[in-house]
Amino acid sequence: MKTRSSILVFLAFVFISACQGKKTKSDIEVVFTQDTLNLGYTYWWPQSGPFIGGCGEELSLVFKGTVTALKEPTNDPGPLYMAQEGIIQIERIFKIKELEKNTYAGQQFVTTDCFNDTNVSVGDQVLVFCYDFEGAYTIPGKKSILKLDATDFSTVSSIRTYIDSDQDAFSIKKDMELWSNHGLESELKAILDCRNKVSASTNATNQNN
Repeated sequence: MKTRSSILVFLAFVFISACQGKKTKSDIEVVFTQDTLNLGYTYWWPQSGPFIGGCGEELSLVFKGTVTALKEPTNDPGPLYMAQEGIIQIERIFKIKELEKNTYAGQQFVTTDCFNDTNVSVGDQVLVFCYDFEGAYTIPGKKSILKLDATDFSTVSSIRTYIDSDQDAFSIKKDMELWSNHGLESELKAILDCRNKVSASTNATNQNN
């Protein structure tokens, strides 16, 4: 009887350990280097943030970090946009898409000149959403750099759920109020509406066939 009980306990331990060790898509381990990745700025894109495009453009690089440096805004780019350079030290990576030109390779720092109007300061924690353009990572605007409160774990949890579900907006529909607090309610609703229309169209086609 003791032998049987011991076996059951051992099997339960193995099962629990296996479950705890199972990683999700957003659970990414990175060995950081002291290098810096330069992120482009697609300032002409009409949208920014985690929810852009028709039914949701695929995110290419998503990470959490701390702003370590900020320069003063400048109009050096001319009439195109007001530039403000800054540096973010990455703490956690949640999404990496391999690209043709500058796939992420463990750099601990990123630099970009799209900080103007983001309302962040040196020392602030941020959640950053990047896309790709012409084979390189890019940030399309200020809503792609979200300032996080020190106790805000819900936003990170929600975006991880979104990534783990292959960006299925329905997986975070319950978090509408959370994203509304970040000024992104209309963007998330637009993605949900698009998904609903696609789903309805697909169902109608299947019924007619």
